[in-house]
Amino acid sequence: MAKPKTKLTDEPDLLSVDRTAMRPLAERIRPRTLDEMVGQRRLLAPGSALRRAVESGHVHSMILWGPPGCGKTTLALLLAKYADAEFKAISAVLSGLPEVRQVLAEAAHRFAEGRHTVLFVDEVHRFNKAQQDAFLPHIERGTIIFVGATTENPSFELNSALLSRCRVHVMESVSRDDIMEAMRHALNDEQRGLGGQGIEVSEDSLREIAGAADGDVRRALTLLEIAAELALGEGGLITEQTLLQVLADRTRRFDKGGEQFYDQISALHKSVRSSNPDGALYWLTRMLDGGCDPGYLARRMTRMAVEDVGLADPRALQMAIEAWETYDRLGSPEGELALAQLAIYLASTAKSNAGYVAFGAAKRDVREYGTQDVPIHLRNAPTKLMKELGYGSGYQYDHDAEGGIALDQTAFPDAMGERVYYEPVERGMEIKLKEKIDRLRAARTEAQRDSVRKPRGGKRSDA
Repeated sequence: MAKPKTKLTDEPDLLSVDRTAMRPLAERIRPRTLDEMVGQRRLLAPGSALRRAVESGHVHSMILWGPPGCGKTTLALLLAKYADAEFKAISAVLSGLPEVRQVLAEAAHRFAEGRHTVLFVDEVHRFNKAQQDAFLPHIERGTIIFVGATTENPSFELNSALLSRCRVHVMESVSRDDIMEAMRHALNDEQRGLGGQGIEVSEDSLREIAGAADGDVRRALTLLEIAAELALGEGGLITEQTLLQVLADRTRRFDKGGEQFYDQISALHKSVRSSNPDGALYWLTRMLDGGCDPGYLARRMTRMAVEDVGLADPRALQMAIEAWETYDRLGSPEGELALAQLAIYLASTAKSNAGYVAFGAAKRDVREYGTQDVPIHLRNAPTKLMKELGYGSGYQYDHDAEGGIALDQTAFPDAMGERVYYEPVERGMEIKLKEKIDRLRAARTEAQRDSVRKPRGGKRSDA
């Protein structure tokens, strides 16, 4: 027999619970107009192309590219509001092709009834090619106003077909001052924010929270909400001790495989190349702080030692290998100091890419000239047959030549002639190398010019 339905008097009526109050502060306080948005002054400045389009309700399909917490979702919601369109959101992390097709079918039905749909696709770069292609006909027909959000470079992560149908808008991380403005608004808003709760916080504390948020408004509001909850049990004042608890595990934005990773290693490399040890040390520290594998950094700096320092200071390569070995032996954090010293030294010492350029020029000749025969005088002759065929014939043993170098002896295939790849720079140890090599090249050119009509036997020939 079924039990009678009863309702306990002390059980809350879930239907009467204010759902808004249950949502996180960052969601409750989300801007409702373009004027309430913080940051993105360049993109949404009065009179800008995007702002005029949004305010007129004539929005286009677009890709919003920017770091976390910069306002991509908020802007998509505002696009739908200003365009009087239905807003639908899917996540590329959670949704598959069946869910995409269902949303598109609903949008098509809505379009047939004369109403637009703003389809917001979060983390759109996580969709594969087939999933991205599913949007194309619907964007072309106008069935949906497509808004894709990504933290990764669209040029690398999105299909060219999708990019050609959407305009890419670059959004920037939000400044500390703008984040503080958003937090002040949340503290003063009694309807959706923390206003009326008696929360007190100093400007210095707000600035510290904004700094810990690292350009992410959502993160700042979440930290502020946690601090406010702790402060309610201490009279409403957010103290330094409260912040120590809230910000204990602060981390900086860093993607070990994304564009930000490659931007930072590029900044480290270019700081070394431009002889800026302070900049090099900063970017090295940023990457270590973000969790980059120190072994990767050691490998990249070893590459810098041979590519950008080169023979201007051959000690740099040895120092790079030793720093790498030191880190392997000590690990973190002790071994990181060896990497820091290496970055400083590489940036401070003389630079030359002459070896790097020479190697590239030699590779181009190898591709262009193909498989050329080794000149007969340079060939190895370990057997009697090879000697009878003339292998090694005419070779001059340099140690027996005057000055220790057989100047009239070429090192290149006959079809190529003498080539010049390595051009030492007048910096560091290459200054002396340049003096010697320039002198030898001039002498070799002269000697080979004299021997053009004279065979190695000493007799002249008109051939």
